[in-house]
Amino acid sequence: MLEEHGDNASILAGGQSLMATLNMRLASPDLLIDINGIDYLKGISVDGDRLRIGALARHQEVEQSSDVAEKAPLIAAAMPYVAHPAVRNRGTFGGSIALADPAAELPACITALGGDIEIASGSGTRKVPAEKFYRGLYDTDLDDNELVTAVEIPVIQTGYRSAFDELARRHGDYAMAGVAAHAQINGARISNVRLVFFAVGGTPVIAESAGHMLEGLDINDATIEAAQDVLDQDIEPFADNNCSAKTKLYYAKILAGRVLRKIAG
Repeated sequence: MLEEHGDNASILAGGQSLMATLNMRLASPDLLIDINGIDYLKGISVDGDRLRIGALARHQEVEQSSDVAEKAPLIAAAMPYVAHPAVRNRGTFGGSIALADPAAELPACITALGGDIEIASGSGTRKVPAEKFYRGLYDTDLDDNELVTAVEIPVIQTGYRSAFDELARRHGDYAMAGVAAHAQINGARISNVRLVFFAVGGTPVIAESAGHMLEGLDINDATIEAAQDVLDQDIEPFADNNCSAKTKLYYAKILAGRVLRKIAG
């Protein structure tokens, strides 16, 4: 059906964003395609060193999964921040990934973890690294005739730690700024640092300068403050209804300090 109707059709999974869009007359597709009966899109599984989360896995299912908690603790840490319980009961993991809301937690998490997005169409299946999937504000590498079918995430390796945090006016509301962090720790030394911010740009923002600066250093108050200082090079926030661009950058620096201290233990 997607091959035939393209952008004149909308996919119905959890419907938590789509139904609101329809109600506000912001979208009027000719066709709604309900994919909830496709078993291949459901479930959570582990295959070797990869964790697979089906596109139709409900947020609540992911939040309560022992496999996710063990193999991808960053995802487990982020799930309680995803909207409110009523939304998590219906909303889907794949829906959050495909929507590409700049204030969403999960795109930043899978980017920090080096995850891949599995995409299918009538011509076959392909996988796209998360950091290449998000191209701009609500813009992804997904074509009109394609569907996100799953996300694959490398399982956490020995010596690696993750941390997550965000700031919102009320728990469950849209974040004013947030960060997903993943790094290798050997004693006090930190390496392979991935700091990925959300709600500060049109896509998940990888703090490359801060990561490079921290590489191979002992993690302590001085190095954390130095990493916070170079975030000006990585983040150019936009203002929104929640706060100004200057405030977002300030929040991002606070959050970077929080997650780095969590990782340091």
